[in-house]
Amino acid sequence: MVKILITGGAGFVPSSTAEKLLQDPNNFVVLVDNFLTGRKENVPNHPNCKFIKADVNVMAQLEPIMCSYQFDYVYHYAAMVGVLRTLDNPVAVLEDIQGIKNVLDLAKSTGVKRVFFSSSSEVYGEPVHLPQNEHTTPLNSRLPYAVVKNVGEAYFRSYKQEFDLDYTIFRFFNTYGPKQSEDFVMSKFMSSAVKGEDITIYGDGSQTRTFCYIDDNTDFCVGALSNPETVNRVYNVGNDLIYTIKDLAELIIEKTGSTSKIVYLPPLKDGDMTRRQPDISKMKNILKRDLVQLEQGIENIIDSGRFTS
Repeated sequence: MVKILITGGAGFVPSSTAEKLLQDPNNFVVLVDNFLTGRKENVPNHPNCKFIKADVNVMAQLEPIMCSYQFDYVYHYAAMVGVLRTLDNPVAVLEDIQGIKNVLDLAKSTGVKRVFFSSSSEVYGEPVHLPQNEHTTPLNSRLPYAVVKNVGEAYFRSYKQEFDLDYTIFRFFNTYGPKQSEDFVMSKFMSSAVKGEDITIYGDGSQTRTFCYIDDNTDFCVGALSNPETVNRVYNVGNDLIYTIKDLAELIIEKTGSTSKIVYLPPLKDGDMTRRQPDISKMKNILKRDLVQLEQGIENIIDSGRFTS
């Protein structure tokens, strides 16, 4: 049996990744989370899945778990997330560097074959050109969250060089789906729309984003486990079709049949980039299928019954 650890396992993307991994009866998955932002109801109810409450930033809590299970693979997804939360808690964000180091130190000492790291589109900062390519786009954000992800990537490359610990780095762009918390734009807008409440937008709504449906994310990231081409490489993981935030709000209002009005707030001082679009040619070459389009993804969320009035 293949033993896999997912840190931050009660979060939206990590728990969805666990569900995908558990479709293979040969996988045994352990989820670790401290419930800072994760939710207990996200944890899969599956005989091959175990949940342990722990903080990966504390070595004394993580070490006995990794030493006792002797994992084959680790998906290190634990991090403080959410634009407002990370802006309001910069020191706590920086503490996630310790978690990265803890995971890597234990991985190299316990025989882990490869560690997968959830980096972020935030490492690119305000883009100098679009689409943003893994190897030609500068990593120029100075926000603590982005700095931690950039430092994390450097740790993974360094541990490969010095200890021959294999890695794969995922730079996640906006990922959405039924289990996403309301800290993020898609689920926040969906929640307001089904209740007929005002949908609030920071700035004039002209900032552009791309939106990756959760199945596209997990199919790629789980597929990378068995694909040797992905070893020691960096991948943008997202969708490359651009929408303005105003477009998104209007589409959600249309799809939900909502009476919500769009209300514009002053722009955020930091952390709200004006545009973003990944170059996902490498992801597409591995995934080898069409991505879920935004309208279909929104309909999937509506059909899931997650958001109700």
